[in-house]
Amino acid sequence: MSDKPRVLVVGSIALDTINCPGGRCEEVVGGSATYFSIAASLFAPVSIVAVVGEDFPPEALEMLQSRGIDTTGIATKPGRTFRWAGRYEDDLNAAITENTELGVFADFDPEIPDDARDAEYVFLANINPTLQLSVLEQMNGPRLAALDTMNYWITRTRNELLAVVNRVNALVMNDAEAKMLTGENNLINALHQLVELGPEYAVVKKGEHGAVLVGRDFYFVIPAFPLTFVADPTGAGDSFAGGFMGWLARTDDVSPANLCRAVAYGAAAASFTVEGVSVERLASITLEDVEERLAKLGEMSRF
Repeated sequence: MSDKPRVLVVGSIALDTINCPGGRCEEVVGGSATYFSIAASLFAPVSIVAVVGEDFPPEALEMLQSRGIDTTGIATKPGRTFRWAGRYEDDLNAAITENTELGVFADFDPEIPDDARDAEYVFLANINPTLQLSVLEQMNGPRLAALDTMNYWITRTRNELLAVVNRVNALVMNDAEAKMLTGENNLINALHQLVELGPEYAVVKKGEHGAVLVGRDFYFVIPAFPLTFVADPTGAGDSFAGGFMGWLARTDDVSPANLCRAVAYGAAAASFTVEGVSVERLASITLEDVEERLAKLGEMSRF
């Protein structure tokens, strides 16, 4: 294992059925931890904690392992793997869920392997905030912990979510979730409210409109990389988070200037994800590809 600061992600691994501009695909690998780990592995060693059923295809695990991703924290339980089915219509920023089958994910109780508890960068993907807090309590003082969430947890487990939000260094969520959590209709006000909840930083994803990073005393905006065709938006936000956390771990630098650069790397990584269906495009790129796209993004936004 490399001596670089390691990234730990705790989240879902799924089999997705998707109707999207790139076509229909059935039971392809997905889930927040999958997209995150592939993106983050471009930059730094990654460990996953997740659960799959006995029906999960071994070649999908082999694909993760081939990227140097530590999969020893992926538990295989009797039953079926978490499945999600959805489609995209005119608004590619919003998936329409057609069916969810939790399977073994319904009883997910993350247990962090001993050798992953020292990870310095921890990402709590979109799971029950009670489980997110449990993960933090198993860690040995990470340098930076961040979390994602969704409207379901915001509306149904608000107090539990606020408790774990107060324990992390950064929030990573989309603009609708930021407004819902803070009760602010204005995104700028919502951003500043987020950092009043405890975290030092908030990163808000805005899909095709880029992303915003705010700290207690600074503000940064990055545009999305312009694409002429989006095949499948699934996993773009998780890939963004993977690029963001992966860059921080690679550089081991959490200064405001490097956080801004991490957001730019996240935007570049996510732009590849949407060019293919499932993880096929993201899993085919190298760090050099990301660097090249980042340079183009910089040229387009410099004035």
